[in-house]
Amino acid sequence: MPLRRLDDYFHISERGSTLSREVRGGFATFFTMAYILVLNPIILGSAQDVHGNQLSFEQIVTVTALVAAIMTVLMGITANLPLALAAGLGINAMVAFQIAPRMSWPDAMGLVVLEGIIVCVLSATGLREAVMNAIPAALKQAIGVGIGLFIALIGFVDAGFTIGHEGAPPLTLGAGGELAGWPVLAFCLGLLLTLALLARRVKGAILLSILATTVFAIVVNAIADVPDEAWGLTVPEVPDDLAASPDFGLLGNFSLFGAFGEVSFVTAVLLIFTLFLTDFFDTMGTAVGVTSEAGLLDEEGRVPRLGRLLFVDGLAAAAGGAASASSNTSYIESAAGVGEGARTGAANVVTGGLFALALFFAPLAAVVPSQAAAPALVAVGFLMMVQVGRIDWNDYSVGIPAFVTIAVMPFTYSITNGIGAGFIAYVVLKAILGRPREVSWLLWLAAGLFLVYFGIDPVEQLFDVD
Repeated sequence: MPLRRLDDYFHISERGSTLSREVRGGFATFFTMAYILVLNPIILGSAQDVHGNQLSFEQIVTVTALVAAIMTVLMGITANLPLALAAGLGINAMVAFQIAPRMSWPDAMGLVVLEGIIVCVLSATGLREAVMNAIPAALKQAIGVGIGLFIALIGFVDAGFTIGHEGAPPLTLGAGGELAGWPVLAFCLGLLLTLALLARRVKGAILLSILATTVFAIVVNAIADVPDEAWGLTVPEVPDDLAASPDFGLLGNFSLFGAFGEVSFVTAVLLIFTLFLTDFFDTMGTAVGVTSEAGLLDEEGRVPRLGRLLFVDGLAAAAGGAASASSNTSYIESAAGVGEGARTGAANVVTGGLFALALFFAPLAAVVPSQAAAPALVAVGFLMMVQVGRIDWNDYSVGIPAFVTIAVMPFTYSITNGIGAGFIAYVVLKAILGRPREVSWLLWLAAGLFLVYFGIDPVEQLFDVD
């Protein structure tokens, strides 16, 4: 009887699935995206806020698993879709390397909460269509590609493969133009393994490569004379305990409007806007891709229960900020579960349950050095880079802004700068070509705000009455 009720609630049989397929799909999705339990703490934990404070690695593991567990289950039981959620790559990099250096961690996470609330409001009011239509497809794709290159650069830098120097050139291959040391070798081998597994279409390729490279690093560190500082923040050593009680110290550690006292109003608004763009459009692309793969789109190509999906995704963003785990969003890795037969939200209950179990294994995640996790960042950069082929480079009115967006992000180490430069280039070129009406008023407004953002210093001087 309970199984019958479960079938009726999730419409398992109606969608041509079985309970065993849903369970198998839930496991597949978890093991495909479990790498976030390592990457999110490394990305957030390696950054300092404006006061020089860093977040605890173990606490980040806890909140990463907690929010992923809750929001994945919520998506399953409300939207009935096999679409898991966790801390978003790209968004966490923006929070760590762009927002936090300007303000305290609570203030930065407060902006994430505000962004999530905005997504919820837009989802509830139906304004999402207007926002979706305002940004041309080429710029949406360029934003994804630019974030991919930015993430890949972070991976190369974190691993010590690429090092910055004073003077020219600004970046070189390792220290002094050559690679040296066991940690860099671990990264190189890990990167080759990751790319090989991806090329072979091995399920869970990223997680498997992280695990294998970590084991290699532990062995190397045990038998070779490697200084602890060579590994960076995390030294690969077998922990005294494999499991531990979860540390919820970061829960609720956010300030909703504190950022507006740390940076200018325009800057705070644009940071929220950039978070929103990255989260909102990534979710839309993921939702369409996964539900299409599952055969769940209706005859008009619409995602079922889209309103609920977007609302839960907005809640996930807000919950991630409130827990200091960064914005949580839908994961394209959910397609792995679909490939195993998942068609309903029942698979999400399984995936969420596994994330809940992960709450107790933070010491294992703390073993992984950046050299073992960095190959995953490079690999994710590749996966996001494939969107570049969808851009019409022959149309300069969209090709040039797309290029500007992609180039500015890694070259200025800023997602916001890339989006802003791309928006401005797009509206200016459309105006010069005599086609200003092709640009939505929302995009004109955004470009105007970004003009103020880039020229904030002279603007502040202009209105300085002291």
